[in-house]
Amino acid sequence: MEIIYVYTRKRSEFGRPCNFSDRPAKVNVDIPPDPSMASGFILRNPVDSYVQHTSDMSEHEVNTERVEVESRGINHVEGGWPKDINPQEVEQTIRFRKKVEKDENYINTITHLGTLMEHCVKQNNAINIYEEYFGEEEMAEVEDEPPSAKTINVIRDPNVTKRTATHLSWHPDTCKKLAVAYSSLEFQQNMKDMSFDSYIWDLENPNKPELVLKPSSPLVSLEYNPKDSHVLVGGCYNGQMAYWDTRKGGLPVEVSAVEVSHRDPVYGAIWLQSKTGTECFSASTDGQVLWWDIRKLSEPTETLVLDITRKGLLENALGAVTLEFEPTMPTKFMVGTEQGIVIACNRKAKTPPEKITSTYSGHHGPVYALARNPFYPKIFLTVGDWTARIWSEETKESSIMWTKYHLSYLTDGCWSTARPAVFFTTRSDGTLDVWDFLFKQNDPSLSLKVCDEPLSSLRLQDNGCVVGCGSKLGTVTLLEISSGLCTLQRNEKTLATAMFERETKREKILEARHRELRLKERARSEGQGAEVEDKPVESPHEVLNRARREFFEAIEAELQRRARAETHHLRGKVKDHAGEAAAAQGEESQLPKDKEEEEEEEEEEKHAAKEP
Repeated sequence: MEIIYVYTRKRSEFGRPCNFSDRPAKVNVDIPPDPSMASGFILRNPVDSYVQHTSDMSEHEVNTERVEVESRGINHVEGGWPKDINPQEVEQTIRFRKKVEKDENYINTITHLGTLMEHCVKQNNAINIYEEYFGEEEMAEVEDEPPSAKTINVIRDPNVTKRTATHLSWHPDTCKKLAVAYSSLEFQQNMKDMSFDSYIWDLENPNKPELVLKPSSPLVSLEYNPKDSHVLVGGCYNGQMAYWDTRKGGLPVEVSAVEVSHRDPVYGAIWLQSKTGTECFSASTDGQVLWWDIRKLSEPTETLVLDITRKGLLENALGAVTLEFEPTMPTKFMVGTEQGIVIACNRKAKTPPEKITSTYSGHHGPVYALARNPFYPKIFLTVGDWTARIWSEETKESSIMWTKYHLSYLTDGCWSTARPAVFFTTRSDGTLDVWDFLFKQNDPSLSLKVCDEPLSSLRLQDNGCVVGCGSKLGTVTLLEISSGLCTLQRNEKTLATAMFERETKREKILEARHRELRLKERARSEGQGAEVEDKPVESPHEVLNRARREFFEAIEAELQRRARAETHHLRGKVKDHAGEAAAAQGEESQLPKDKEEEEEEEEEEKHAAKEP
């Protein structure tokens, strides 16, 4: 390439910065107005115009199609038999087993697998990798966060005609399922098209019930069997008892006969602690407690009439609204009645009157909830009218602790399974209250407005962190409680024990004092009765004269009392005036008083004090 021309420049001149300086303004061009061009312009009135300098925005909404999820399961049964052998025939299976056991390959395989199995068994016996060594000693330090609860799920009654969620029952093995009994408890308010169905819900798929239970009458109570999670027992509105096996579908396996069942709705049905796991008992407002074995629901195994007069008469029986059974006390149970009385019973008593051991009376209306404290079984909670009350088995006459009277009716309640002094109550204004009696007794630690309609049922999970609330319109709201209300605090058991013992002791002292006063009053009334018998009977004219005389005597005594009070007031004024005059005279004359004058003044003061 040939170079034609070369431009040369000093290196110091490359990248030289600009040098700016200040100087006054200078007119470069000045265009004077030209009047001759005015005719080319159009005159307009002042016009306001607006310009928006932002880009146009648009908002779009997209609603994706709802995906319905369906759960399917497989039930594995015994298999692996050859086609020519029927597994149901015992002789064929025994013959085939003997044939296989004689095979050399079978013996070698079992010998080889036996050594491996022995190694695994010894290893598991040596070390338990899942053992928690410091579970009880290391209590979780709970942060000082305010009590709270958040809604994690809402399950609604799928029917058009809404019914009350009367009872909730959690799945005993996994807390992922919830059985809900639906029924309308308003007398003669059932519509023709109202459904009888109740449902088992899977919380992971709350859009559709996992299983539809189809009873002959709406269910008022429904309970999972703690020993067999496939089996549920339910009490119907018409008094019948029924049980389901979820492996066999939604129809009941067996239903009790109407003539041997309750005559009123079954408000309580609880499984008993038995070897077979098939026994349960029920209570109703007809005044009966019936024991059942689900293997034979044709008739109850035992009957108890709730007659507190201990005569066993059904017409005197108190209607049962709620049942309570503690597995650690297999022979004892408690019943809450419509009349506000709690009846403590012993199933193993020799005679029916002895089965009713004691009664506790403290509510003005039905006892809607009754539960023993899971940490202290002798302490139990009752919910009725406008209060919740805590009782001790040792004090029969009154409760040891209670909440304030609310403005709305209380409908249900239960203890916390994690903390001994925490319990839950629901109200007819749709509010859930969480009480912590170690922290505060006048007001709940947490009040949460769950819904606008009345809450009807309440059930807590075994871990104590999730609570389900059923409403009058069939809506079940699941709430997760904050960790502070479901984590055991340090020394909480000791403090709760001391609190319950202190209140029980105080109530015993008050009971003894009250009993003593009643005995004195009875003795006094008996003595007055004897005196009245001795006195002659007065005529009406004598009674009138005596009343007139007592009336005028009372008026005269009142007038004398007022006169004495006025005289005392005037005497005080005279003393004050005399003191002021003496002080003024002392200021005018500084001369010392004569001794005789002082004695005269003292005598005059004494004389004035003696005068009335």
